[in-house]
Amino acid sequence: MDQISKMTDSLQRPLRDLRISVTDRCNFRCRYCMPKELFGPDHLFLPKDQLLGFEEIARLARIFASLGVEKIRITGGEPLLRKELPNLIRMLRSIEGVNDVTLTTNGSLLAKYAEELKNAGLQRINVSLDSIDENRFGQMNGGRCDVRTVMEGIDAASKAGMKVKVNMVVIRGINDQDIVPMARFFRGTGHILRYIEFMDVGNSNGWNLKHVVSKQEIIERIHAEMPLERMRSDYLGEVADRYRYEGTDEEIGVISSVTDSFCSTCTRARLSADGFLYTCLFASQGTDLRSLIRSGAEDEEIRRLIMGVWGSRRDRYSDERLLHTKNPEKKKIEMSYIGG
Repeated sequence: MDQISKMTDSLQRPLRDLRISVTDRCNFRCRYCMPKELFGPDHLFLPKDQLLGFEEIARLARIFASLGVEKIRITGGEPLLRKELPNLIRMLRSIEGVNDVTLTTNGSLLAKYAEELKNAGLQRINVSLDSIDENRFGQMNGGRCDVRTVMEGIDAASKAGMKVKVNMVVIRGINDQDIVPMARFFRGTGHILRYIEFMDVGNSNGWNLKHVVSKQEIIERIHAEMPLERMRSDYLGEVADRYRYEGTDEEIGVISSVTDSFCSTCTRARLSADGFLYTCLFASQGTDLRSLIRSGAEDEEIRRLIMGVWGSRRDRYSDERLLHTKNPEKKKIEMSYIGG
């Protein structure tokens, strides 16, 4: 354990979280991730044989756990499009050292799979919902789903016994008028609402700083009607700044990687659906682990490679955002490929 606890990157950040994308496919066309103008019916997704199998994913997860990973989040694309996903959850839950397995979903298929996911061992789930107004929600997701369907999924997850967090990406001029209505709607439900500043992930979402509603503005809007007080972080690397309604234990959160970055405490690695390791959400390139696995490499060889990649990690994209965005030639991995 001493070796694990001391393994840090070049900026002294430990490896504690692993986000695993199980597919690059999604049934939504959200404007901040897979805008329908660019991800049309002719878009080529990864062929099945390039995706990591569940046994391959679990093997890599065990190696990451031996290096200090304690929390795993399953992402996509839309992860519930991956067949037999509860089987993977069972495999990940059995890994020694992993004490938390979560999943992020758009909620469209959640009502169908909630009970099965809970029975597989999933305790927590994050559901994306960018508005409770039908028209604006349709604008955000490319007209692929309605609010009722997502709410049915949230209700099913809650009924099954899972803790639910609801994520809202806020874009000025599109859905920022729903900041306070979302807070009103979810207050008293037991679900934690989290607002996410619109980020420049990938190269396809038309990001511009003027479309960003800052953490400060989000909190000020809510505080004007429902007074808030700041809460302390639960752990190193927590991505959301936490607030609670005054006089209650009900909390909300804001993820502010644009206006108030948290690079200095980032403990997250990412594994793409085709087995590439990325050390930042805004990365340009990754490290191929799939080829190692399929060429017969031993666990120790893969472990040493991961240690080398993490040990030399210097990513600070959100700290240096303005420098990077002035260079339009820099290409980043799309969020639908690497996971949110």
